[in-house]
Amino acid sequence: MTADPSTVDIEFKIAGAPISWGVCEVPGWGYQLHPDRVLTEMRQVGLVATELGPEGFLPSDPDAMATILRQHGLQAVGGFTPLLLHAPGHDPVPEVARILEGYVASNATVLVLSSVSGQEGYDSRPELDEQGWRTLLSNLDRVSSAAADKGVRAVLHPHVGTMIENGAEVQRILDGSSIALCLDTGHLLIGGTDPAELTRQAPDRIAHVHFKDVDTAKAQQVRSGRLSYSDGVREGMYRPLGTGDVDVTAIVSHLRGRGYDGWYTLEQDTILTEEPKGDGPVADVWTSAEYLRLTLGGMP
Repeated sequence: MTADPSTVDIEFKIAGAPISWGVCEVPGWGYQLHPDRVLTEMRQVGLVATELGPEGFLPSDPDAMATILRQHGLQAVGGFTPLLLHAPGHDPVPEVARILEGYVASNATVLVLSSVSGQEGYDSRPELDEQGWRTLLSNLDRVSSAAADKGVRAVLHPHVGTMIENGAEVQRILDGSSIALCLDTGHLLIGGTDPAELTRQAPDRIAHVHFKDVDTAKAQQVRSGRLSYSDGVREGMYRPLGTGDVDVTAIVSHLRGRGYDGWYTLEQDTILTEEPKGDGPVADVWTSAEYLRLTLGGMP
C-alpha cells in the first residue's frame, strides 16, 4: 500500500494526525505506536504534512523535530493543544508562548486549542458558570492574539468531554469571541451540531478542518450517556470518510465556495491494544485520503 499523489495533497493541503494511529495524550488510552511507523505510513498514503501529536510523540527540541519530519518528507501543520482556559487565576498565555517557540522554529502555522475541563480524559466534564465563561472567552482572545504575533493562527476545537462540546456552547464562542474554529466533523456531530450546517452558516469562522466520519447510532449512545466516549471510540464510532453519516461533500462545497485555503487534517481517532499485524490503522487512513482527494478534485 504505497502512493505518491504528493502534488495533489499539496494542492488540496491534506494532512495526517497521529491520533488516527491511536497516539493520544490521554493516559491509558491504548497502545502507542512508535513515531517512525506512524510518519512512514503517512508518506505511504501520500500525505504531505502532519499535526504534531501529543507532547513526547516528537522531540521537544525544534531542530530535532524538524529533522525527523524532514527525513519522512513531511511538514509541520501545528497541533492539538489541550489548555485550561476557564479557571480564574490560571493564565494559559505563558504556556502558549513556550509552545509557540517550537511552532516558529518548525514553521507550524495552526495552534489547535482544546478547552479542557481539568479532569482526566473525555468521558465526563463540569459545566461552565458565568465567571468561567468570562474567563474562557477572554483567554481565547488573549491566546489568539499571542499566536498571531508569532504568525500562527489559533483555532478552537469543540471536543467531546471539554468545556466546549454542544451546539449552544459553540454558538456562544462564535458570539463572544473572535477566535476562529477548527471544524472537527466528528466531535461536532457527537456534541449535537451538524458540521455541514455549521459550515454553511459560519464558513468565515472556520480556519482549520479535522475530517472524520461517524457512525450516528454510536454517537447518539455517547451523547445520551449510554456509552462513554472512550468506549465509543473502541467500538468503531469513528469511520473512514465516506463510510459514515457526515456529509463530507456538503462541507467541502461550503468551504470551497467561500475560498477556504486551510488544511484538511484526516483524524479518525482509534484505540489500539497492541502493535498491529498487517496494515493496521493505515488502511482506514488510505480510504479517507482517497475519498477526500476524489471529493476535492470533483469540486469547481
